[in-house]
Amino acid sequence: ATASTVPDLTGKPTPQFSLRDRDGVAYSSESLKGKKVIMFFNEGLMCYPSCWNQIVALSTDARFQGGDTIALAIVTDKPGDWQQAIVKMPELGKTITLFDTDRAASTGFGMLTAKSSMHYGQLPGHSYVILDKEGIVRYMFDDPNMAVNNDRLAEELAKLK
Repeated sequence: ATASTVPDLTGKPTPQFSLRDRDGVAYSSESLKGKKVIMFFNEGLMCYPSCWNQIVALSTDARFQGGDTIALAIVTDKPGDWQQAIVKMPELGKTITLFDTDRAASTGFGMLTAKSSMHYGQLPGHSYVILDKEGIVRYMFDDPNMAVNNDRLAEELAKLK
């Protein structure tokens, strides 16, 4: 296994990013200020069912919906290819999945070299970043076990103002 070389960005401003969802709605480091943000970087289409289950779990967990909190799944797939996943698991259609097709955001956060990546240097694995309302990285977690980590994420969110 390759050692993780994900930079520890905790306490630092978020790397700049701008990503779009399937409907073309843009989400950026600037537009998300004022919200607590969970970013789940993952392998997307090829990571069935682990990543898909986590994406759906984030979008259906009341602790991460509405108010001042938002959960985003970030994949490197093309938006058009994602339709096949939604056919297989319709709940994915209700998630906020952002498409990092050029891998700029994944690269900026150091996610292509996470220990959990099965495609080291090419794709994210199963990693989380939490941003506070000022856009500061407050928590990073890479999970090679590819579990659903909602309780851990909720604990970290609770620490934020």
